[in-house]
Amino acid sequence: MKVMRITQPGGPEVLAFDERPEPTPGPNDVQVRVRASALNRADLLQVRGVYPPPPDVPQDVPGLEYAGEVVAVGPRARKFKVGDRVMGLVGGGAWSEVLTTHEREVLRMPAGMDFADAAALPEAYLTAWDALVLQADLRAGETVLVHAVASGVGAAAALLCRAMGVRVVGTGRNAEKLARASEWGVGTTVLCASSPPVFADAVLEATEGRGADVCLDLVGGNYLPESLKAMAPRGRLMQVGSVAGTRVDLDLGLVMRKRLRITGTVLRSRQAEEKMALTQAAERQLLPLFDSGALKPVVDEVLPMAELRSGLERMAGNTTVGKVVVRWA
Repeated sequence: MKVMRITQPGGPEVLAFDERPEPTPGPNDVQVRVRASALNRADLLQVRGVYPPPPDVPQDVPGLEYAGEVVAVGPRARKFKVGDRVMGLVGGGAWSEVLTTHEREVLRMPAGMDFADAAALPEAYLTAWDALVLQADLRAGETVLVHAVASGVGAAAALLCRAMGVRVVGTGRNAEKLARASEWGVGTTVLCASSPPVFADAVLEATEGRGADVCLDLVGGNYLPESLKAMAPRGRLMQVGSVAGTRVDLDLGLVMRKRLRITGTVLRSRQAEEKMALTQAAERQLLPLFDSGALKPVVDEVLPMAELRSGLERMAGNTTVGKVVVRWA
């Protein structure tokens, strides 16, 4: 099988095709013929050599999400059969023509969805849904502040909020990309063109002085102090990303006075049992929203696998809206 592998740490130019033996499914595994995968910032960081993958996945083949067809099942696997169209998250190795993964970490593809759209779904929606619904206990009628709302996870979060009857205030650093947010039901947007960013007053104005009940922070760094000012009493801030940095001065007095809750979360490094539980919960509660058409993937561009490097370059340049998907021929 073909894989796209890292030859040495660097930019997208260090990626090259290689031939590898097809992996054999274990007793509870399924073997999947990958038809499409999507690009993520974790992949870009792994290519640069600053974000090592978990030890149980190929170390030089990135790729966190996939969509494809089951081509073989292990002797104890019962959930899927050969020919089923599936999708899911893996710790790495999705930039390959074939992968194996435990059947309980696999999701069926929504009815009628093509592989390119399905490949753009797992990472963005599982991240947003896990953070907002399972951890922050988001409820209808609340207000969510979403940073980087035009990103893959940001757009998914906005669409999820719209389906739940939740108001969204979104931030972004690119006015053209931010203008797209209305397509996903975002009622108020704030352009963060300065450093440090300034958005708390706009959030308070949009919520009649109350503030946001939940904040989905995909940026980190100096966004955090301003986010705390923008939160409602007993607000819940979910720290999901740190592209703006991992260190910042924090006003603990504000946290205590507002009785705020700050929770950090990540999917990739979780134990297998946690990932399986999340997948099974998403199958019951999240996938029906795609079957009904209430949710949809947000795809910026679909490229052949041979053009994966240019897709990474576009993503690194922050010009994408939603996910960049790559397809095997």
